[in-house]
Amino acid sequence: MHRPAQRLPRILISAAVVPVMLVAAGCSSDSGSGSDSGDAAKKDSDAKASASAPKAAVVKEAAYAKLPEPCKVFSSKTLGELVPKASKSGKEGKSDDTATRGSCSWDSLEDKGVKGSQFRWLSVSLLRFESDQTRGTGEKLASAYYADQVQDVRAETGATNAKSEPVSGTGNEATSVSYDLKKKEGTFKQQVVVARAENIVVSVDYNGAGLAGDKTPSAEDLSKAALKAAKEAVEAVVTANQSGGSGSGSGSGESASPSPSKGAGESPAEGTKPSASASKSPAKN
Repeated sequence: MHRPAQRLPRILISAAVVPVMLVAAGCSSDSGSGSDSGDAAKKDSDAKASASAPKAAVVKEAAYAKLPEPCKVFSSKTLGELVPKASKSGKEGKSDDTATRGSCSWDSLEDKGVKGSQFRWLSVSLLRFESDQTRGTGEKLASAYYADQVQDVRAETGATNAKSEPVSGTGNEATSVSYDLKKKEGTFKQQVVVARAENIVVSVDYNGAGLAGDKTPSAEDLSKAALKAAKEAVEAVVTANQSGGSGSGSGSGESASPSPSKGAGESPAEGTKPSASASKSPAKN
């Protein structure tokens, strides 16, 4: 008679456990649903933010992809006029990357015996800049380097009677700098023309001196010759970047249009410079 009474508490306890489990299950189900909703909202927000974020501008490709062979930028006629006693092959400067930098020089000594001698020295250096996503276009980098080069030439140690003026018709921008430099051999008349053709900077250095008692050459004549050489070097740059161009100087002395044919090229190492065009004459020790 007493056994059914003992079972009643157990039945009530079991009945109470079932609702608790159902409530817990319901809470767990609600929590999972909220998590899925939150993930979806976050993904939607990220997608909208990505769509509205500004895209990085693509830097324009550099205009010129090639350099002419530095020892072939001048014609035989020009070399015969500026450095008549020089080897026509020239002396090519060392370069760790001929696709971005190059140089060549010629020296001429006309020995007149007891009447003295006439010395001439001609050099050309070229540096090509490629566009860089962080640093800017090749043209912008070349323009900044061009300005630095002009300042370097103007600040030549020991220079006297220095003069500089802008030059038209030689690339996109050009400056001619002239000065005197006295050495134990005599007074050297220095003429430097720095020009920029799109993303390439060309520097032409031409100097002369009368040695052993011979007369000092005319600065005006040397300046005209240096300018002619610079125009020819810029023309060689344009020719080298045209289809089938050889990059050799034409000898006409006329500047060509700076409009290039575009192509891919390797970038020069950042922060590197070629040797300054001025002050590299063998006589300037």
